[in-house]
Amino acid sequence: MSDAPQAAGADGSEVSQRILTLPNVLSFARLALVPVFLGLLLAEQDVAALVVLVVSSATDYLDGYLARRLHQVSRLGQLLDPAADRLYIFATLLGLAARELVPWWLVAVIIGRDVMLAVLGIILANNGFGPLPVHHLGKIATFCLFYALPILVLGEAFPAVSPVATPIGWAFALWGAFLYWWAGIVYAVETIRVIRTTPDDVAARSARVFR
Repeated sequence: MSDAPQAAGADGSEVSQRILTLPNVLSFARLALVPVFLGLLLAEQDVAALVVLVVSSATDYLDGYLARRLHQVSRLGQLLDPAADRLYIFATLLGLAARELVPWWLVAVIIGRDVMLAVLGIILANNGFGPLPVHHLGKIATFCLFYALPILVLGEAFPAVSPVATPIGWAFALWGAFLYWWAGIVYAVETIRVIRTTPDDVAARSARVFR
Protein backbone atom coordinates (compact mmCIF):
# COMPACT_ATOMS: atom_id res chain seq x y z
CA MET A 1 0.00 0.00 0.00
CA SER A 2 1.31 3.44 -0.91
CA ASP A 3 2.41 5.80 1.83
CA ALA A 4 1.75 8.82 -0.34
CA PRO A 5 -0.36 11.47 1.38
CA GLN A 6 -3.81 12.10 -0.05
CA ALA A 7 -5.21 15.02 1.90
CA ALA A 8 -4.50 17.57 4.55
CA GLY A 9 -5.57 17.46 8.19
CA ALA A 10 -7.23 20.27 10.09
CA ASP A 11 -3.85 21.70 11.05
CA GLY A 12 -2.50 21.47 7.52
CA SER A 13 -0.60 18.22 8.12
CA GLU A 14 -0.61 15.62 5.36
CA VAL A 15 -2.96 12.65 5.73
CA SER A 16 -1.55 9.33 4.54
CA GLN A 17 -2.92 5.83 4.02
CA ARG A 18 -0.35 4.29 6.38
CA ILE A 19 -1.55 1.71 8.89
CA LEU A 20 1.44 0.79 11.05
CA THR A 21 2.30 4.03 12.82
CA LEU A 22 2.94 4.74 16.50
CA PRO A 23 -0.25 6.83 16.89
CA ASN A 24 -2.31 4.04 15.29
CA VAL A 25 -0.76 1.45 17.61
CA LEU A 26 -1.86 3.60 20.56
CA SER A 27 -5.35 3.88 19.06
CA PHE A 28 -5.55 0.09 18.69
CA ALA A 29 -4.45 -0.22 22.32
CA ARG A 30 -7.29 2.12 23.34
CA LEU A 31 -9.76 -0.03 21.44
CA ALA A 32 -8.39 -3.19 23.06
CA LEU A 33 -9.01 -1.67 26.51
CA VAL A 34 -12.72 -1.10 25.85
CA PRO A 35 -13.84 -4.66 26.81
CA VAL A 36 -11.44 -4.58 29.78
CA PHE A 37 -13.03 -1.33 30.96
CA LEU A 38 -16.58 -2.66 30.47
CA GLY A 39 -15.76 -5.89 32.33
CA LEU A 40 -14.37 -3.97 35.29
CA LEU A 41 -17.36 -1.66 35.32
CA LEU A 42 -19.83 -4.56 35.28
CA ALA A 43 -17.85 -6.27 38.06
CA GLU A 44 -18.20 -3.04 40.09
CA GLN A 45 -14.43 -2.60 40.18
CA ASP A 46 -14.94 1.12 39.78
CA VAL A 47 -11.47 2.29 40.82
CA ALA A 48 -9.79 -0.08 38.36
CA ALA A 49 -12.29 0.92 35.64
CA LEU A 50 -11.51 4.57 36.31
CA VAL A 51 -7.76 3.87 36.01
CA VAL A 52 -8.33 2.22 32.61
CA LEU A 53 -10.39 5.23 31.55
CA VAL A 54 -7.66 7.65 32.63
CA VAL A 55 -5.03 5.62 30.74
CA SER A 56 -7.26 5.60 27.67
CA SER A 57 -7.76 9.37 27.88
CA ALA A 58 -4.00 9.88 28.18
CA THR A 59 -3.35 7.75 25.09
CA ASP A 60 -6.11 9.65 23.28
CA TYR A 61 -4.18 12.88 23.82
CA LEU A 62 -0.83 11.23 23.16
CA ASP A 63 -1.73 9.63 19.83
CA GLY A 64 -3.01 12.94 18.47
CA TYR A 65 0.10 14.76 19.68
CA LEU A 66 2.45 12.16 18.21
CA ALA A 67 0.57 12.06 14.91
CA ARG A 68 1.15 15.78 14.47
CA ARG A 69 4.65 15.84 15.96
CA LEU A 70 5.92 12.88 13.93
CA HIS A 71 3.95 13.82 10.80
CA GLN A 72 2.09 10.51 10.99
CA VAL A 73 -1.47 11.73 10.54
CA SER A 74 -3.30 8.93 8.71
CA ARG A 75 -6.79 8.28 7.40
CA LEU A 76 -7.00 5.17 9.60
CA GLY A 77 -6.08 7.21 12.65
CA GLN A 78 -8.78 9.75 11.83
CA LEU A 79 -11.30 6.89 11.82
CA LEU A 80 -9.99 5.05 14.89
CA ASP A 81 -9.93 8.07 17.20
CA PRO A 82 -13.65 8.99 17.11
CA ALA A 83 -14.57 5.29 16.97
CA ALA A 84 -12.70 4.70 20.24
CA ASP A 85 -14.38 7.73 21.83
CA ARG A 86 -17.83 6.43 20.93
CA LEU A 87 -17.07 2.90 22.07
CA TYR A 88 -16.00 4.19 25.49
CA ILE A 89 -19.18 6.27 25.69
CA PHE A 90 -21.29 3.24 24.76
CA ALA A 91 -19.38 0.94 27.13
CA THR A 92 -19.83 3.37 30.02
CA LEU A 93 -23.52 3.83 29.25
CA LEU A 94 -24.15 0.08 29.02
CA GLY A 95 -22.16 -0.67 32.17
CA LEU A 96 -23.87 2.02 34.25
CA ALA A 97 -27.32 1.14 32.88
CA ALA A 98 -26.78 -2.56 33.64
CA ARG A 99 -26.04 -1.55 37.23
CA GLU A 100 -29.13 0.69 37.24
CA LEU A 101 -27.03 3.80 37.82
CA VAL A 102 -28.32 5.51 34.67
CA PRO A 103 -31.70 4.88 33.00
CA TRP A 104 -31.94 2.79 29.83
CA TRP A 105 -33.69 5.65 28.05
CA LEU A 106 -30.41 7.57 28.11
CA VAL A 107 -28.70 4.61 26.42
CA ALA A 108 -31.46 4.53 23.79
CA VAL A 109 -31.19 8.30 23.19
CA ILE A 110 -27.43 8.21 22.59
CA ILE A 111 -27.30 5.02 20.53
CA GLY A 112 -30.45 5.97 18.61
CA ARG A 113 -28.85 9.17 17.40
CA ASP A 114 -25.79 7.33 16.09
CA VAL A 115 -28.04 4.80 14.34
CA MET A 116 -29.78 7.74 12.67
CA LEU A 117 -26.41 9.13 11.52
CA ALA A 118 -25.49 5.74 10.09
CA VAL A 119 -28.73 5.74 8.09
CA LEU A 120 -28.00 9.28 6.86
CA GLY A 121 -24.53 8.14 5.80
CA ILE A 122 -26.06 5.32 3.75
CA ILE A 123 -28.49 7.76 2.13
CA LEU A 124 -25.65 10.11 1.23
CA ALA A 125 -23.54 7.25 -0.17
CA ASN A 126 -26.46 5.99 -2.27
CA ASN A 127 -26.74 9.48 -3.77
CA GLY A 128 -23.02 9.67 -4.52
CA PHE A 129 -21.97 11.87 -1.59
CA GLY A 130 -19.42 11.32 1.14
CA PRO A 131 -20.01 12.00 4.86
CA LEU A 132 -20.83 15.54 5.93
CA PRO A 133 -18.22 17.61 7.78
CA VAL A 134 -18.39 17.42 11.58
CA HIS A 135 -20.63 20.14 13.00
CA HIS A 136 -19.41 22.12 16.00
CA LEU A 137 -22.52 21.08 17.96
CA GLY A 138 -21.54 17.45 17.48
CA LYS A 139 -18.06 18.18 18.84
CA ILE A 140 -19.48 19.92 21.91
CA ALA A 141 -21.97 17.10 22.52
CA THR A 142 -19.27 14.44 22.30
CA PHE A 143 -17.10 16.49 24.68
CA CYS A 144 -19.96 16.67 27.21
CA LEU A 145 -20.67 12.95 27.05
CA PHE A 146 -17.01 11.97 27.04
CA TYR A 147 -16.54 13.75 30.37
CA ALA A 148 -20.00 13.21 31.90
CA LEU A 149 -19.81 9.44 32.11
CA PRO A 150 -16.31 9.21 33.66
CA ILE A 151 -17.41 11.78 36.25
CA LEU A 152 -20.35 9.50 37.13
CA VAL A 153 -17.93 6.58 37.43
CA LEU A 154 -15.75 8.76 39.68
CA GLY A 155 -18.72 9.30 41.99
CA GLU A 156 -19.22 5.54 42.24
CA ALA A 157 -15.50 4.81 42.72
CA PHE A 158 -15.10 7.40 45.50
CA PRO A 159 -18.36 7.89 47.45
CA ALA A 160 -16.85 10.84 49.32
CA VAL A 161 -16.93 12.95 46.15
CA SER A 162 -20.27 11.59 44.92
CA PRO A 163 -22.35 14.57 46.21
CA VAL A 164 -20.32 16.82 43.91
CA ALA A 165 -19.39 14.46 41.06
CA THR A 166 -22.86 12.98 40.46
CA PRO A 167 -24.74 16.29 39.86
CA ILE A 168 -21.91 17.55 37.62
CA GLY A 169 -21.86 14.27 35.71
CA TRP A 170 -25.62 14.36 35.17
CA ALA A 171 -25.50 17.99 34.04
CA PHE A 172 -22.90 17.11 31.40
CA ALA A 173 -24.84 13.97 30.40
CA LEU A 174 -28.17 15.72 29.89
CA TRP A 175 -26.64 18.64 27.99
CA GLY A 176 -24.60 16.20 25.93
CA ALA A 177 -27.68 14.14 25.02
CA PHE A 178 -29.62 17.29 24.08
CA LEU A 179 -26.80 18.68 21.93
CA TYR A 180 -26.17 15.22 20.44
CA TRP A 181 -29.69 15.18 19.01
CA TRP A 182 -29.62 18.85 18.06
CA ALA A 183 -26.53 18.14 15.97
CA GLY A 184 -28.27 15.04 14.59
CA ILE A 185 -31.21 17.15 13.40
CA VAL A 186 -28.77 19.57 11.74
CA TYR A 187 -27.15 16.62 9.94
CA ALA A 188 -30.57 15.32 8.85
CA VAL A 189 -31.64 18.71 7.46
CA GLU A 190 -28.33 19.13 5.65
CA THR A 191 -28.58 15.61 4.23
CA ILE A 192 -31.98 16.44 2.72
CA ARG A 193 -30.56 19.61 1.22
CA VAL A 194 -27.49 17.84 -0.11
CA ILE A 195 -29.36 15.18 -2.04
CA ARG A 196 -31.59 17.85 -3.60
CA THR A 197 -28.82 20.12 -4.83
CA THR A 198 -25.85 20.05 -7.19
CA PRO A 199 -22.29 19.28 -5.95
CA ASP A 200 -21.26 22.95 -6.34
CA ASP A 201 -24.20 24.12 -4.24
CA VAL A 202 -23.37 21.48 -1.60
CA ALA A 203 -19.78 22.69 -1.24
CA ALA A 204 -20.88 26.32 -0.84
CA ARG A 205 -23.60 25.48 1.70
CA SER A 206 -21.42 23.13 3.75
CA ALA A 207 -18.72 25.81 3.96
CA ARG A 208 -21.32 28.12 5.56
CA VAL A 209 -23.10 25.62 7.83
CA PHE A 210 -20.16 23.48 9.07
CA ARG A 211 -17.71 26.11 10.19
